[in-house]
Amino acid sequence: MANLICNGASISCSYGTASSSLTILPTNEVNTDSMPAATVDDYIPLVNIMSFGQCSSETNPSVIAATAAANGVQTPAPCIPSTVTPWSPGISDVLINGMNALDDSSTCNCLWAGAISFSDAGEEDVTIS
Repeated sequence: MANLICNGASISCSYGTASSSLTILPTNEVNTDSMPAATVDDYIPLVNIMSFGQCSSETNPSVIAATAAANGVQTPAPCIPSTVTPWSPGISDVLINGMNALDDSSTCNCLWAGAISFSDAGEEDVTIS
């Protein structure tokens, strides 16, 4: 059974050094018990998806530059998420303002090869069956 994602859900990136919280603005106008509910379109960097601390992806230009400056020693750089596509797959039969609702099995990809996933939905008592 999947959990509906809401504001404050815990997320992490496969190349990040820290977890983060998903930020859902109240513009969707739908709440779980008390928090704004998320859709697949809530993937905007530094609006919905905040930094994951340091990034270690070898495809990130900042990491490439930091590694070059360290004479080839792999060197992480500050994470600035670069998500350009919606979360996937979402919940196809639950719509919020015409968009698929977001569940805790969905993932989002960062342009620098990171996979962003959920470790906590934000509110565990709203399940989708």
